[in-house]
Amino acid sequence: MAVLEETIDIAVIGAGHAGCEAALAAARMGLETVVFTVSVDSIAMMPCNPNIGGTSKGHLVKEIDALGGEMGKNIDKTFIQSKMLNKSKGPAVHSLRAQADKRAYSQSMREVLENTDHLTIRQMEIAELIVEDGVLTGVKAVSGAIYHCKAAVLCTGVYLNARCIYGDVSTYTGPNGLQAATHLTDSLKANGVEMVRFKTGTPARIDKRSIDFSKMEEQFGDERVVPFSFSTDPESVQIDQESCWLTYTNEETHKIIRENLSRSPLYSGMIEGTGPRYCPSIEDKVVKFADKNRHQVFLEPEGRYTNEMYVGGMSSSLPEDVQIAMYHTVPGLEHAKIVRNAYAIEYDCINPRQLLPSLEFKAIKNLFSGGQFNGSSGYEEAAAQGLIAGINAALRVQGKEELVLDRSESYIGVLIDDLVTKENHEPYRMMTSRAEYRLLLRQDNADLRLRKYGYRVGLISEEQYAALKVKEQQIQEEIERVENTYVGASSNINELLEEYGSTLLSGGSSLAELIRRPELNYKMLEEVDPKRPKLPEDVQEQVNINIKYDGYIKRQMKQVEQFKKMEEKKIPENINYDEIQSLRIEAKQKLNLYRPINIGQASRISGVSPADISVLLVYLGHK
Repeated sequence: MAVLEETIDIAVIGAGHAGCEAALAAARMGLETVVFTVSVDSIAMMPCNPNIGGTSKGHLVKEIDALGGEMGKNIDKTFIQSKMLNKSKGPAVHSLRAQADKRAYSQSMREVLENTDHLTIRQMEIAELIVEDGVLTGVKAVSGAIYHCKAAVLCTGVYLNARCIYGDVSTYTGPNGLQAATHLTDSLKANGVEMVRFKTGTPARIDKRSIDFSKMEEQFGDERVVPFSFSTDPESVQIDQESCWLTYTNEETHKIIRENLSRSPLYSGMIEGTGPRYCPSIEDKVVKFADKNRHQVFLEPEGRYTNEMYVGGMSSSLPEDVQIAMYHTVPGLEHAKIVRNAYAIEYDCINPRQLLPSLEFKAIKNLFSGGQFNGSSGYEEAAAQGLIAGINAALRVQGKEELVLDRSESYIGVLIDDLVTKENHEPYRMMTSRAEYRLLLRQDNADLRLRKYGYRVGLISEEQYAALKVKEQQIQEEIERVENTYVGASSNINELLEEYGSTLLSGGSSLAELIRRPELNYKMLEEVDPKRPKLPEDVQEQVNINIKYDGYIKRQMKQVEQFKKMEEKKIPENINYDEIQSLRIEAKQKLNLYRPINIGQASRISGVSPADISVLLVYLGHK
């Protein structure tokens, strides 16, 4: 029987947040790319929370943008509220978060894909990988169509053998009732890929008209909105924003949940998959935090196009009748009408230790992987991995060196390193605490850290890169000027210091020394700094941070130097750990399992001790 056969450069399987970034990156790098999706209408769909960014996740979006990805630009076009989180703390943990209009977000991203050269969208389920002698050569669709390709990126999200569950109801669908992908798992297993079963969940959606907002606390966006993308004009994002609302569960809520735990598939054994510890269901919260008499509940609009409100903080898989009783105990939700029930979703994904830091499978050449399929959770984590997997698939086809970001230069590097190096028994979530060098890896300097890599691979234009070089120069020159500009104890200086509750000067001081005072900053000193050049807002911010935290930054840079030395010590691919006499048995087992590419990665593997690393270094030194 004749079947359709096509030859392309890159196949991307899945068009969620990872698939979109992978496909756009490959196509923009000039490779003929086809992105396959079970439904064209679900491109860049947001099946769970209606926001982009948040603590540490905002960093990822900024980094995606710095490398030439799309997520930041897309949310800037489609947000309905924006807020900078953790403003009371230091700049290392400032994180931008924006509420999205879900439909607009998905539609806008689809338009970008549809209008990108070298990119084709294809509504089709991929059923099989074609692998010859450990090398991927193509993919096969359920229709029998064969797409010969030079590389492929798996971005299947939560669709593989997906099952949605609440109470006794179990339906074999993807999120939002979409078709699940039921064939590819078998093909992956047949090619020796280790699969695991994870779960996540989502809360109910409630009709806005049935909510009493007078019993809730209104949550506003920032007066002055900061865009996600370094390319977005800040003036274009100053819009009328929608409000979110805060309320709380109470003892009555918890009582209903506790009384019905036996009907929860989470506790009855009906759900097999492991859920995310850092995004627990409301039943999990009530059980694990039994001492807490209330939990926060955020009511967030799904968009301007709908009355549906997302009930943040109350994801659940309890039966329908329990959900209604439970939500009705929450102040403001006494008469709430559910539009969509909360549910848990189980899906197949991989154990990510099978991947190289480039996100290529160790055992299948030219096959890359990104997103929730890699055992992570979250839109932002997915998009970051999709971008790197797409870039590296394209670089492979071009015959160029892969792009691997390390832990000292990006949150993306931390995310991928954690996935491929550490044991992950639950969906992985990015957090600022996971980044050892977070003072250097701020969201505000993502362009300064990563634009060069985006430029190198061809996703950042000549013009954008030239603008970055100008910015770098402006920052450097202004820091030097401020460090070498001295002021005396004049009346206008001391009046200013008094105004801000700062110790008065009795002698001379550099402007930099004044900026380092906790109560002062670069902007405050403008009126006593007549020679100050007119500089863009983002340059001023960098000058302030770099001066203010100079000592801490230098200390962290020294730590990074040590880290880099370990990363540079490469381990040969063909090394036989079993012949290294003094290595402990556990270390041999773990090193054989993970096959780290350098000493730094080896040192982060659980079960490999500092003594094992010393043995390994001695062994490699004699080679």
